[in-house]
Amino acid sequence: MREPTIPPRMRAAVITAPRTCEVREVQTPAPGAAQVLIKVAGCGVCGSNLPVWEGREWFTYPTVPGSPGHEGWGEVVATGEDVLDVKIGDRVAFLSDRAFAEFDVAGASSVVILPHGLDGSDVPGEPLGCAMNIWRRSGIEAGQTVAVIGVGFLGALVTQLASRAGANVIAISQRAYSLELARKMGAAHSFDLGDPDPEIVRRVEELTGGEGCERVIELVGLQRPLELAAKLCRVRGRLVIAGFHQDGPRQVDMFLWNWRGLDVINAHEREPAAYIAGMTAALDRIAAGWLDPRPLYTHRVPLERASEAFELLRMRPDGFIKALVTP
Repeated sequence: MREPTIPPRMRAAVITAPRTCEVREVQTPAPGAAQVLIKVAGCGVCGSNLPVWEGREWFTYPTVPGSPGHEGWGEVVATGEDVLDVKIGDRVAFLSDRAFAEFDVAGASSVVILPHGLDGSDVPGEPLGCAMNIWRRSGIEAGQTVAVIGVGFLGALVTQLASRAGANVIAISQRAYSLELARKMGAAHSFDLGDPDPEIVRRVEELTGGEGCERVIELVGLQRPLELAAKLCRVRGRLVIAGFHQDGPRQVDMFLWNWRGLDVINAHEREPAAYIAGMTAALDRIAAGWLDPRPLYTHRVPLERASEAFELLRMRPDGFIKALVTP
């Protein structure tokens, strides 16, 4: 195979101030001994990117070129001297944090080679792996009633996984479009998160004979949905916290948690090996036709217009689920 031509400089997105992004020409990174260089095909925009885009007092600007892009996929174009299991030409999903760029580097142990059945497909591996890890930690079984609070990208995937496993899924979200999507993904019932908590609790109790849900998965990352999630759990139910809570401490009704004997699971992972395992499981299911994320990639923008992708995430217009940025 002919060695790919790697330019000495590349384009990368840089957030220069809150809600301001520009593309700069920077030096193309070189892989270390245990790393690979990847020509980026695309990178998803994650909800966790929103605080740096909007601006918080703990961020400094300009950001590192390519950051905070961590949902990248592409083709390996160079490998370090110690890399044995990944080769030039492999299409991979990978873990990094600078993938809003033409090229990025990742550890060889932090890439997953894509099945040939996904050639030409969009594969933001990191969030797909997150969905599988949430699914694994939730322990959902056929016949259970499962409430999914927050139907964005992850919530839609978890709804699809749970419904295909034979669970009775109740989707709860604020946007009419998300609720419609949840029904397409297999949700048996859908409720508006904008309704008062007592009304949502009443409806869930009607559906469950007054018992509540065996599993409740909170994916919003805010105080009120977390409170609602506990109220929807039945005695000895499992509350799965998958929302990214990043705006301060939370209060919980510890009496309710104690009285119902809840299992409370933090479904966030930090070990790279856990992410890789989740990504591998997700890709296997996609290749087998058991999981289909394609309807969730609703917007695609070129790197030069990356600011539009961040604004789509901030505004969440009707029809939006996930934006992909492509070099």
